[in-house]
Amino acid sequence: MRDAPTSQSPADPNSRVSIDPENAANGIARLVLTLIKFLHELMQRQALRRMEKGSLTPTQVERLGVALMKQAEELERLRREFGLEEEELNLDLGPLGRLV
Repeated sequence: MRDAPTSQSPADPNSRVSIDPENAANGIARLVLTLIKFLHELMQRQALRRMEKGSLTPTQVERLGVALMKQAEELERLRREFGLEEEELNLDLGPLGRLV
């Protein structure tokens, strides 16, 4: 039988999300920001595909670029506000690898 996983420091980029009573807000923030970062990267990839396909007008490209930049800036601001490192905004999915 396997031992129960031990709680690792949130500063360890290889750790899984671990929410303990003393650090619950930070753990939840880390999980939420990781998922937001993942969705942001998906949106960036979709925007690039649409631009390469030529399905966006120049105005739409400009608006999309500005929106993605503002999202990235807000994600960065929130990451700093919660004292998280860039490497911490990731999840270990076991045999599937890292989320982002």
